[in-house]
This record gives sequence, C-alpha cells and structure tokens, in this order.
Amino acid sequence: MKTAKINITITILILLISSIEVHAQLGGLFEKAKEKAEKALEKKIDKNAASKKSKAAINSGSGNVAIGDSVLFAEDFSSFETGATANSFKTNGVANIVTMNGQKGKWMDVKDKAIYKFSRQFNYPKQFTLAFDIIAKADQIKDIAPMSFGFAGDNSVSQHDSNIGTYVQLHYYDTDQVNIGSDKPKTFVSTTFDLEPWLNRPLHVVLSVNGDRMAVYLDNVKLADTVLFSPTAAKNFYISAPWQYDNDARVLVSNFQIAGFTK
Repeated sequence: MKTAKINITITILILLISSIEVHAQLGGLFEKAKEKAEKALEKKIDKNAASKKSKAAINSGSGNVAIGDSVLFAEDFSSFETGATANSFKTNGVANIVTMNGQKGKWMDVKDKAIYKFSRQFNYPKQFTLAFDIIAKADQIKDIAPMSFGFAGDNSVSQHDSNIGTYVQLHYYDTDQVNIGSDKPKTFVSTTFDLEPWLNRPLHVVLSVNGDRMAVYLDNVKLADTVLFSPTAAKNFYISAPWQYDNDARVLVSNFQIAGFTK
C-alpha cells in the first residue's frame, strides 16, 4: 500500500515537473515569437520613415529662381520710423516697425495670434513672384510655434487662422518640417527644410505663381511646384503668425516685392 502511494506521489511530481518544463518551453517560444514580431514591426516603421524621406527628397531641389522683371509693389519699411505702425499692412493685432541688432534695415514685428494682409488689394497678373524675408528671432527654435503664409480668398483680417487657401506652413518647433497645400483644389505636400540654421538671420522666401501653379522656394531651394489654385481663385497674400512664442522669441518680416513678367 505504501509502495502504491509512493508511486502515485512520484508520478504526480513527474507530471508537475513536466508541466513546468512545457510551460517554460512555451514561454520561451512565445518570447521568441514576440521578439520576431517586434523586429518586423521596427523594420516596417524604418521602411516607412525611409519612404517618407525619399518622397520629401523628390519634392526638394536647388535651382535658380526666376524673379519677375516688372516690380508692382515693394516694401522694406525704410520710410517708417522705428516704433511706428506699418500702414502698408492691416492686421487684427499690431504691425510695429523694429530694428534688430546685427541685421540691416527695418522689420515688421509679427505678433502671436495675429494675421497680416496688404492694406491694398492687388490684381495679380497670371504670372508673378512674391518675395520677402523672414527672421526667426529666438534662443532656440522650439520657442516658436508654426507660422503660415500664402494666398486667401478674401482680404479680411477679422480673425487669426492658419493654413488658409493656398499656404506654406513652417513648423519651427519641429526644426525641419514644411507643409504646403491648398483647400481648392485639395492638395498637400509635406517636405523638409532645415529651419534651425536660419535662427536670427534672414530666410529668403519666393512664391512663384503661374496660373494655377505655384512653386515655393526657401533660400533658393525649390520645395514644391504644383497646382495650388483653382482657375478662378482670388489671391490675397497673408501672413498668419505663430499662435505662441516662448522666452521672448519673435518672427520679423521685411523686403517684400511683387513682380510680374513682361518677357
């Protein structure tokens, strides 16, 4: 009788040990499968990221910018006293003229949560360029929220909006993201341009419009050239300020020029 009990006890122990070993083996297999799945997911993410970078590279390229030869409007704020209000622009905020140490000329201080448009409406020709300079004044680039500029369907400055109509948006706090798009027709291009080296010095912007197409250049680098206007779209240039600045950061703009083509 004692021998039978001992045998039963031994059998139970063997089964328990076997069960633990099987569980451990299954656990090991599960961990290996989990590791393989995680590695596969990481490879997929890396592949997608590389694909996005590749697409951005397609949208970018250096090249000479053809500027219009017939100047229709120019504004560098040289006729305004420092501290005065620029009456060549209208805004729902303020348009004060300032100077900056180490930089030539006068600049319009772009206040947060404000929108700026030309005081007069222009009847733009079919083909023209609109150029200006931006200074992102800050100790670090993450102190500036995104700002946008482009062409709206009206010349109202009743409220601050971003990415109106046909737009270019500079994501300063992301350091290199630039979004270009339009609501009519629905178009969106996400590309990259390193904004950080342009802290505290002028970044030259050129918008080159030809009919329903617009090419966007930053520092002579073409970021996009695509259809961004409907055939009958009205064009009213605007600057939509960042919604927030930190640590006394600012955006300044100047040296505006609109030019048509006669040749």
